[in-house]
Amino acid sequence: MDITLRPVGYVRSSRHDAVDDDWDSETASIVLDADVFTPGALAELDTFSHIEVIYHFNRVPSEKIEFGARHPRGNPEWPRAGIFAQRGKNRPNLLGLTVCAVVGVDGLTVDVTGLDAIDGTPVLDIKPYLREFAPRGTTRQPAWSTELMSEYWSSAD
Repeated sequence: MDITLRPVGYVRSSRHDAVDDDWDSETASIVLDADVFTPGALAELDTFSHIEVIYHFNRVPSEKIEFGARHPRGNPEWPRAGIFAQRGKNRPNLLGLTVCAVVGVDGLTVDVTGLDAIDGTPVLDIKPYLREFAPRGTTRQPAWSTELMSEYWSSAD
């Protein structure tokens, strides 16, 4: 089955290259497609502290897509983990998902912090973050993933 999606908008960001880590140092906006949407599409979005942004890793070459296991970030110190046990960009459907903070809404633009997508990234959907959709109960993750994420949002400087 084929699924066809049309971007609802695009990321405008100070980061132009897909380099890991220190994402909180970037400024980002999501600009909706003015040929499709009116500002009414974003009405009340600024009453939420956070949104979930689903986007497409459109710059990943098809030969780089992973279908099995690999060492996260190519680090042999970490175990080989299946692509579905990682959040890397080389995924079969090239989908990214991030929870980011809403800074403001102006017309067809949502300003955010904590969006780990580069300038020009197609945005497929925006959803308000509801605490009722957060994990229920205790969460767990392996030590390697905690180490991997240690500087993802901000640098150690």
